[in-house]
Order: sequence, then structure tokens, then C-alpha cells
Amino acid sequence: MSTGLIALLDDVVGLAKVAAASLDDAAAQAGRASVKAAGIVVDDAAVTPRYVVGFAADRELPIIARIAAGSLKNKLLYLLPAALLLSMVAPWAITPLLMIGGAFLCYEGAEKAYEALWPHAEHHGPGGVLPEPGQQDAQRLEDEKVAGAIKTDLILSAEIMAITLSTVAAETSSFWNQALILAVVGTGITLVVYGAVALIVKADDLGVWLAQGGAGGSGPTRGLGRALVFGMPYFLKVLSAVGTAAMLWVGGGIIVHGLEEFGVPAIGHAIHNVAAAAGHAVPAVGGLVEWFVTAAASGVIGLALGALLIPLVHNVTLPVLAKLRG
Repeated sequence: MSTGLIALLDDVVGLAKVAAASLDDAAAQAGRASVKAAGIVVDDAAVTPRYVVGFAADRELPIIARIAAGSLKNKLLYLLPAALLLSMVAPWAITPLLMIGGAFLCYEGAEKAYEALWPHAEHHGPGGVLPEPGQQDAQRLEDEKVAGAIKTDLILSAEIMAITLSTVAAETSSFWNQALILAVVGTGITLVVYGAVALIVKADDLGVWLAQGGAGGSGPTRGLGRALVFGMPYFLKVLSAVGTAAMLWVGGGIIVHGLEEFGVPAIGHAIHNVAAAAGHAVPAVGGLVEWFVTAAASGVIGLALGALLIPLVHNVTLPVLAKLRG
């Protein structure tokens, strides 16, 4: 009896070691997948702050929390099961779906650029003056902003999960390992992105605290506080512009990569050749130059596609949706 018990304990220990090794392997794969998705993470962090610009300071963190919760819901409840299901039953559908998402990003980015240059008349009150917002209008605006942010996040999150899945699928065929790694990457990236966004949008409040004598009230800290208070509005405006550009270059990049998957590599090859030539011309910072040229070229393609989609969406898609809702 005792011998049998010892043998059973040996089996349990062996299983525990195997499970621990599997977890270690999953953690390593999650780390590698996160590194590959780092570019999209930067884009996500750049896009999000523009959704809280213009709101009262006491609403900034609640708005970020709502967007973060929506982002987790996107990744864990929708994209994770969908990615695993598609990888098993219809792997061919992943690229077309990503291209549809990329086209949406191009439209959103081009629409924001168009709105900045030529504000839409329908968004204004009589005489082209914005109406004075009341409490209900402010809540409706917040809800619309949050919904828009979560909708945009869905596309960026889909790209993150797709990159993660492609990395994981090449290293493990275990369904549960893939699911675990997707969940770890999705949760970790969400916490990092929206934690960074929270720090960015609350930096001006930190500046006020420092300028008023916080942290000891010394001359350097007061000066840092005043610099933060003065500089953050400009920084947020720049970041908002970067967020719009990010939608264009990510969306354009998705379209270019999708065309390559469908046997139309000319655009992708041309961008790669130009970027490589530019990088070789400045070898000291060749990698950075290649990235910048690739992003710029993808952004131009995204802007062109988005500009083509604006009249289609405004004149066809939105009226059809309005009729369906009516």
C-alpha cells in the first residue's frame, strides 16, 4: 500500500513538473509574441488619449477605465475565441477580416484629418457655432467617445491578437497553450497601454500639484510642475495628431500585408525597397529610418484609401444603416 502511495506521489510530482514547464514555455512564448506586437501597442497608446481630450479632469480616469474595460472585453470575450475558432475551421478568413478592419482604420483616420481641416457643418449649431453643452449632452458625448474608442480598439486589438496567434501557432499546436498565451498577451498589453494613457492624461494634474508646492516645494520641482502644466496641452494635441496618423499607417499597413497574402506583393515590395535604401543611406540609424519610411508610406496609402471611403460611407453606408434602424 505504501509503495503504491509513493508511486502515486511520484506521478503527481512528475505531472506538476510537466505543468510547470508548460507554464514557463507559455510565458516565454507570450513574451516573444508581445515583442512582435510592440508596434501595434505604440499605435494603440497613441490613438487612445485623443478620446479624453476636452473632458473635465475628473472624467478623464473614468473614461480611460471604461475604454480599458471595453478593450479587455474585446480581446478576451470576442477576439480570443474568434481567433482560436478561425485558426481551426477557417484560417483563410483571418486575412480578409483583418483587411476590412484595416479599411475601417483608414476611413477613421482620413475622416479625422478631414474634420480637422474642414469641420462638418452637421456637427455645428445655427450659424456654425457649437451649441452650449448641457449635462445630458456631455454624457452623450462621453458615451459616443467611449464607444468610438472601443470600436477603434477592436481593430487594433484584432491586429495584436492576430500577430500573437501567428507567433504562437508556429511554436505550439496545443489549443490550451494558445488560448493561455492569447489571454496573457491581451491582458498584459491592455494594462500597459491604458496605464500609460492614464499617466499621460493626468500629467497636468501632477504639474499643478508640483507647482503649488507638492513634493517639498523646492525650486526645481515647482519649475517642473509649471513646465508640465504649460506643456501638456500642446503635448496632447501632438499626441492626438499622432493617434490619427497611427490609424492611417496601421490601417494602410494591414491592407498592404493583406494584398501580399493574396498574391499582390508589388506595393509591399516597393515600400520595402524604398525603406531599405533609405536605411542604408543612414546606417547609424538605419533601422529607425526604415521604420519611419515604411510607416509614412503605409500612412499615405491609408490616407488615400480612407479618402476614397469617406464619400462611400457618407453617401451609401450611413444612409443605408439609418434606413435599417428606422
